[in-house]
Amino acid sequence: MSQVKIHPSWQKVLSEEFEKEYFENLTQFVKKEYSVKTIYPEGKNIFRAFELCPFEDVKVVIIGQDPYHGPKQANGLCFSVNDGIALPPSLQNIYKEIETDLEVTRPTKGNLDNWARQGVLLLNATLTVRANTPGSHQKQGWETFTDAAIKAISNQKDHVVFLLWGKYAQDKGAVIDRSKHHVLTAPHPSPFSAHSGFFGCKHFSKTNNYLKAINEKNIEWIDL
Repeated sequence: MSQVKIHPSWQKVLSEEFEKEYFENLTQFVKKEYSVKTIYPEGKNIFRAFELCPFEDVKVVIIGQDPYHGPKQANGLCFSVNDGIALPPSLQNIYKEIETDLEVTRPTKGNLDNWARQGVLLLNATLTVRANTPGSHQKQGWETFTDAAIKAISNQKDHVVFLLWGKYAQDKGAVIDRSKHHVLTAPHPSPFSAHSGFFGCKHFSKTNNYLKAINEKNIEWIDL
């Protein structure tokens, strides 16, 4: 994974992780998988969340679980898909909530690069997956690595908004220092749970209200 891109700020923050035995084992596992299986996202996009959103710019963190496992969907950012790809159900529901929360016309394309460039870290817990096999790269070391990233944000930054949707993200957010960060929780935007409280959570306006209160620029959620 030495050829993939990651912003220098994250290289510095996570330098100790790259030297640990688990990460070396993870690297060997991922390299082998790419050589014999169809793996998503493309290798160059594995760390794309860290490439587009430097550590010093992080204002909001959204935690996903696995990359999309269908053809041409995963692009290295959780919930995001490449231009020209049909919107997955969870992203459709995220857009529905943006529409009602902010009283705007919902976006039609699913590429969330612009969120990342505004300081939204779109972080999957596991950064790679086999085609058509959700969960296939879990428990290989990715969760340890992404836990370290979350801990670094919690420990080294202040006043970050964490959006934790669903039990998995909420459990992963257990390491966040609630005394200095703003944590918002809701059910997952999946069609199976969105009607249980994701719809109406108003996380997008609440995020911007918090950022305004601490004199930070808000996130343009529909400027895609």
